[in-house]
Amino acid sequence: MGLFATNTDRSLEKTLRRHFGYSTFRPQQREVITHLLEGKDAVVLMPTGGGKSICYQLPALVLDGLTLVVSPLIALMKDQVESLKSNGIEAAYLNSSLTPEEEQSIRIKLNQGKIKLLYVSPERLYTQSFFQSIPELNVKLFAIDEAHCVSSWGHHFRPEYKKLSALKRSFPNVPVVALTATADKAVRSDIGELLGLRNPKYFISSFDRPNLSLAVLPGQKKYEQIVKIIRRHRDSSGIIYCSSRASTERLAEKLAVAGFNADFYHAGIDAESRSKVQDDFISGRTAIICATVAFGMGIDKPDVRFVIHFNMPGNLESYYQEIGRAGRDGDPAETILFYSYRDVQTHMKFIDDISDNKYKEIQKAKLERMQEFAEGQVCRRKILMTYFGEIPEEDCKNCDVCENPPRYFDGTILAQKALSAVMRVQQKANISTLIDILKGSMSSTVKQFGFHQIKTFGAGSDITAFGWQLFFQQFIQQGIVELDYKDHYNLKLTPLSNAILFEGKQVKLVTPDTIKERQESQKKKIKKEVSTGPVDASLFEILRQLRNTLAGEINRPAYVVFSDASLRDMATKAPQSYGEFLDIHGVGEHKANQYADIFIDAIDSYLSGKQKGNAYKETADLFKEGYKITEIARMRNMQETTVYSHIAHLMTNGEKINIHELATPREISGVEEATFIYGYDDPLKHYYDHLDGKVDFGKIRIILTWLKIQEN
Repeated sequence: MGLFATNTDRSLEKTLRRHFGYSTFRPQQREVITHLLEGKDAVVLMPTGGGKSICYQLPALVLDGLTLVVSPLIALMKDQVESLKSNGIEAAYLNSSLTPEEEQSIRIKLNQGKIKLLYVSPERLYTQSFFQSIPELNVKLFAIDEAHCVSSWGHHFRPEYKKLSALKRSFPNVPVVALTATADKAVRSDIGELLGLRNPKYFISSFDRPNLSLAVLPGQKKYEQIVKIIRRHRDSSGIIYCSSRASTERLAEKLAVAGFNADFYHAGIDAESRSKVQDDFISGRTAIICATVAFGMGIDKPDVRFVIHFNMPGNLESYYQEIGRAGRDGDPAETILFYSYRDVQTHMKFIDDISDNKYKEIQKAKLERMQEFAEGQVCRRKILMTYFGEIPEEDCKNCDVCENPPRYFDGTILAQKALSAVMRVQQKANISTLIDILKGSMSSTVKQFGFHQIKTFGAGSDITAFGWQLFFQQFIQQGIVELDYKDHYNLKLTPLSNAILFEGKQVKLVTPDTIKERQESQKKKIKKEVSTGPVDASLFEILRQLRNTLAGEINRPAYVVFSDASLRDMATKAPQSYGEFLDIHGVGEHKANQYADIFIDAIDSYLSGKQKGNAYKETADLFKEGYKITEIARMRNMQETTVYSHIAHLMTNGEKINIHELATPREISGVEEATFIYGYDDPLKHYYDHLDGKVDFGKIRIILTWLKIQEN
């Protein structure tokens, strides 16, 4: 077994069965473990659910000493440690969630050699007191989880991960294993180098999860489509990933009202609540979790039957990692991505805020690949697997494109022309330059490098530049060429390239016209939904009143907030998230940032009223029970503006509300005096300024409503 193995008489299979209950290893696990027990470094790439943890947890049981695991997330550490303890394995973590007493207890056990695996964050590892204590801990193996974080080419780059090379420098004779589920070629080449590993062996498992169906649906009427999906999997577990915390809460509440067993999870709720939600889901007490990406790291629930992306992730690594939480038991599971170009715009907004220009360009390129996947017209599994450097021979027959394929044509000649150009420029050109070469365009780059002299120059002049752009996308998606991020985004040949160039392998392509037809069909569908959908007249009136109030507060015409067309679209679509609100006619990012929460709260209140009785009455009941406006807003997950709106509505409709519980006599008299100057219909901003900003808009509105009722 090597220098580090002290229990050579115990077979690895017996250890696996005894501590983990498995009778056999998954692919490559045994090879990785044997390699590490020989004292050698390794980089392990296994898909989510592929069994990465066993690769270092089992050696930890065989080695006579401590295995130190570097992990980036507290939730991930907690889940791993609890799982190990449930298997009778002594494990612990050191992080900020521990009390001083708990940490002291762990340190005593460490000094006594009673702990086999210790999980720490990079930040804790770097503290002087801890790093200096490592030699005393008898560490026999370092495991670096989520190792893709070391690379700036990755999707979750963490600068502190680059400092982990200090482990190999300080402890050169201790083997290091770096593990990740999501790394393309650029990231893989970085991991070993940046961690300072010594001749690491790379163990790369297949990224194929054939039991997962893949589908992309248009980002309209999401809720109705989600309900259909859930009904297909009644009594099964599922995860719905949303881009914002508010979206998780709204969607979970809406599903719960509709009778589904749903809850929400995000980093904004307290640790105790997060733990309970997670435990309820794992145990099966809760069936559906609406969550941000904070949920799922390290959760090994085998029977998740569906994963839905309410919004498109910013890169294929995140998407692959998140869908990987479905079907870990090997049984069929469904994955659905809702795609809207608004999601692309939202991600671009965040990317534009990145100060590091190099990292910004990388994230833009990754977003483009994610968008190409969502808009792809070839087998989606091919797109996904080729992204991670694995080229499947056949289409998967288990994605929406395979089930409803577009019209294909024989594109072998076109592919050969493109590949010939890539080969003749010695793989030193990007897509734009290659299109110039094929079109016969004398661009500055073509002239500078003499590319106009190669045989392929002008060989594709009969195809438009747009057509070549779409074809190159398909070449990349099918693994015919690959994009090299680290070499100026130049295209590289793949093993499939030779088969096409020299062995006559056929290439199927989709024509630009077919793609354009599908896109136009989608645009028409969206346009039709905006203009001709059934408008809920009652909801429209509520939104109109809210719009007028907000306009009054800023002393601007109502249409400056939203046009009637926008309100009609809201009343038709009833958006439930920031992303859906961006899909409303006439709503840009600035207005969404200003008004999304307020209008979504109003829509939620209205829908809740239709489903649960009278939403206004619920507000009144809470108020009569003695709750303050701020408390009601928090309990009902709405803005205080909406609560005041409810109460004003109730007062107007005859509900007896004690105004003196809402405003002081001085506030009431101040507003009453102002009515002699402005009347009841002037913008609230006039009242607010008249009262020197000492009475907020909500109170002004409620006092005016009460005064008007008294006068009548």
